[in-house]
Amino acid sequence: MKSKVFFTKDLSPEGVKKMYDILHADLKGKIALKLHSGEEGNQNFLGPEWYKPLVNELQATVVECNTAYPGARNTTPLHTELMKKHGWSTNFNVDIMDGEGPDVVLDIPNGKVIKKDYVGKNLMKYDSMVVVSHFKGHPMGGYGGALKQLSIGCASSFGKAYIHLAGGSDQSKIWTTDHDSFLESMADAAEAVYNHFKGHIAFVSIMKNMSVDCDCCAVAEDPCLKDVGILSSLNPIAIDQACLDIVYKSDDPGKKHFIERVESRNGIHTIDSACKLGFASREYELIEVK
Repeated sequence: MKSKVFFTKDLSPEGVKKMYDILHADLKGKIALKLHSGEEGNQNFLGPEWYKPLVNELQATVVECNTAYPGARNTTPLHTELMKKHGWSTNFNVDIMDGEGPDVVLDIPNGKVIKKDYVGKNLMKYDSMVVVSHFKGHPMGGYGGALKQLSIGCASSFGKAYIHLAGGSDQSKIWTTDHDSFLESMADAAEAVYNHFKGHIAFVSIMKNMSVDCDCCAVAEDPCLKDVGILSSLNPIAIDQACLDIVYKSDDPGKKHFIERVESRNGIHTIDSACKLGFASREYELIEVK
């Protein structure tokens, strides 16, 4: 059966809330809202104003984890300060989930490359999750969407390195490990978090400020694609596939540059690998919402 992926051209904070509401998701208890807080210096990330209506409706906690590379988010004190500077903690309740150890380990029995996912221990405080992805390119993954948010996004600082190393331990190879094994590890880790919240998780992806670079880049290229809209689904694989399909089918002249980034990093392999794990399908029905 095809998953429903909803789409609107209403690029606004109210549009974000509307696209969540249309899912009628079964979210209960304490709700985490996972987003990208933006590296210091990045000009493309979407700030707190984009999420206020949705966070207020759900009484959700904005959650993040520390990074595995030098910058303004790789330690809890630095990340906490940046969350204030970017307006997250002044507008919302914020939780850096791996702010204090130890990590929680989620088992991945059928993982192709990794059998464990190391996540911030505070993930266990939440009964439900909304994953709000700023869809864009990525220097290593080719693109960044829902699957990346589930995997790298929810992983602790150690867990991020573990995924990048495809389960290895040689930190000197964090950026040079076998590339497809890294993408497959992302798919494995995405399944772990998806299954942890299974039935109580929803996805919203915002196609705006679409650079070939991620919001994790302190120095990022300006967007190369025109703003498109907002998508939502209960299926993380389908929503990523739909975002990519929209880019490929567009007549935007900037798509050539964006597609080169995706294809040069074999970005679709993450989706292929996630499909093979069987936790969701890439088949979808796109439903436009006015």
